[in-house]
Amino acid sequence: MIKYVILFLSIIITLIVIYSISVWKGMDSFIFAWILNFMLMIAVFSFSQTMKPKLTSSYYNTKEWEKGGRVYESLGVNLFRKILVWIGWEKLNKKANPVKKGLNSLLQLEYGTRQSEFGHLIIFLIVVLVNIFVAIKFGFGNSLWLLILNLILNFYPIILQRYNRPRLKRIINVNKELITITIS
Repeated sequence: MIKYVILFLSIIITLIVIYSISVWKGMDSFIFAWILNFMLMIAVFSFSQTMKPKLTSSYYNTKEWEKGGRVYESLGVNLFRKILVWIGWEKLNKKANPVKKGLNSLLQLEYGTRQSEFGHLIIFLIVVLVNIFVAIKFGFGNSLWLLILNLILNFYPIILQRYNRPRLKRIINVNKELITITIS
């Protein structure tokens, strides 16, 4: 019961903060775009940790056009990965979530890619809607912060998860085969 109260409170606080910033600084400001993204991240994280969705949809399977990751490479996913290393995000992430050896650890890591993609996708769609509203109300130029931050904070993390997941699944499948061979 307490976890649902915490989820409800995090959503309410998120909405209050977003509304307050929109009134204080305006929806066409950088600070609004920044806080909108991070408050939505808090709310979505709270939701995903409370509800623990299974995320088994076929959406998470690699599509034929994604094979090899060339589409994502052409969109700059490797540059985005380098930026994450440069700013220290990879080091922080590995420290907070160390990767251990073993099939269960790999399966948890693969689930984490789906969970991360799910969260960033929800935020991406919400910010796109806000971006459209701001572009209509204040003009396209005034909605650029929303667009730029949405690309950096949500779009690229989504494609990074979609780029990494097939490689992770191959490693998982190899480990499953090794376990099967060992048991036989």
